[in-house]
Amino acid sequence: MNNSICALYLFSLCSLLIAFPGCKHGLPDFLHSPNAYLGQEPPGDTPVPFAEEMLKDSGIVLGRVSFSKDGKAFYYSFARHWFDDRGSGTKEIRFDGGKWLHPVIIAENITNPAFSADDQTLYLGGANGQVWVMKKVQNGWSRPELWLESDHFGLYNFQCTNSGAYYLGSNANEGSKSDWSTYDFCKMTIEGKDTLINSLGSTLNTPGFDGDLFIAPDESYLIISTKETPSFECELWISYRKNNGEWTEPRSLGEKINQGLAHRFGQYVSPDGKYLFFTKGTSEADCTIYWVRFDKLLAALRPDEV
Repeated sequence: MNNSICALYLFSLCSLLIAFPGCKHGLPDFLHSPNAYLGQEPPGDTPVPFAEEMLKDSGIVLGRVSFSKDGKAFYYSFARHWFDDRGSGTKEIRFDGGKWLHPVIIAENITNPAFSADDQTLYLGGANGQVWVMKKVQNGWSRPELWLESDHFGLYNFQCTNSGAYYLGSNANEGSKSDWSTYDFCKMTIEGKDTLINSLGSTLNTPGFDGDLFIAPDESYLIISTKETPSFECELWISYRKNNGEWTEPRSLGEKINQGLAHRFGQYVSPDGKYLFFTKGTSEADCTIYWVRFDKLLAALRPDEV
């Protein structure tokens, strides 16, 4: 290769890297491409509905969503009515290399998909506090299998972290699992045949129901639904984990996210940490998934003590 050709090659390569700063091995990072997030226009600091036209055939779209780490698969739940598992389920939308495909039902009557740390397992919630799992196989996902349930404690909004610990809403050792008023934000560990569930304490929990949450994969922060009214309207607040393992006093995510009375739950942060997704509705008629820019807000609200 002569010097002129070599110089031209290096110039072209540098131009490509500048044009695609997220490049790895010459390929742009999908999450930074125009096709990311179902090809939707990214939001600013005011929440907007997410992909309404693509999801509108699913009845009520609600609960937690999940993206695969590479951003090329999206999972969400649907239902006929609030507070009714019958007729509910979970759908998948995949990117095939050129476009996003139509939604496909992958599980019936189990909802709120959450990935394992290695992206190889989907955890889903079922009736009566059950946790179901689906394993990644060559052509998609295995059939759902019941993984965990208890006669004594509920397992609500179950999520896994990088450490192998789980976060959820549960009555733990208090009262009956059918009494939602006893549910706290909890941390669960499984050691052999022992399942240990402990409340995250009074800093985060209230005398009533506490169960809708998102835990960061590294357990550095927690987004909770709180200030719940008797008719279940609530706000999204955030708490950061201190170096000693305790949690900071929760802080509101702000007026733009919490404006007006509404049900707010199913909170989830995208794999790149850039966007917050959550379900919002004043009734079944207007219940849908919203998203909002989050990374700057996360940094702005972080207290000095963390």
